[in-house]
Amino acid sequence: MADFLLSGIDPAPLRPLFDLDDAGLAAHDAVRRIADSARGFPCRISLRNAVIGEELLLLPYWHQPAASPYRACGPVFIRRDAVPARLAVNELPPYVAQRLVSLRAYDHGDCIVAAEVMEGGQAADWLRLQLDDPRTAYVHLHSARHGCYLCRADRAAQAPR
Repeated sequence: MADFLLSGIDPAPLRPLFDLDDAGLAAHDAVRRIADSARGFPCRISLRNAVIGEELLLLPYWHQPAASPYRACGPVFIRRDAVPARLAVNELPPYVAQRLVSLRAYDHGDCIVAAEVMEGGQAADWLRLQLDDPRTAYVHLHSARHGCYLCRADRAAQAPR
């Protein structure tokens, strides 16, 4: 079975949003939040939950920007000064493992070829099996309850670093 590597979103184009006031954020359909619990504020850059008191932005993000019937945008949290996750091959961080996840495998034409819902801690075998299928180009992980994009899985040998 293929090894996988999870990755979050690129923070570079989003960092300037933290300098905006509420009106400026509203122009981007974004809002500022302060984490008031240890769960419920998953950062899509660092692939970890924010701690109580951390500043985040909640904003729309094109997690599937490809020109396909599956093109999609949804809400994501990003933490101020978040550093991109550097996970080990086949690692499922608590950010994923402690959630019910929806897994969506996409082909090279950015269309879904397989999907499943399961406890995040059980997702590793499914990811490895799907990425072993040559039809699968990559996999998106979403929160099954809220539907929000969590991260992307690629074959470890082909994953961006």
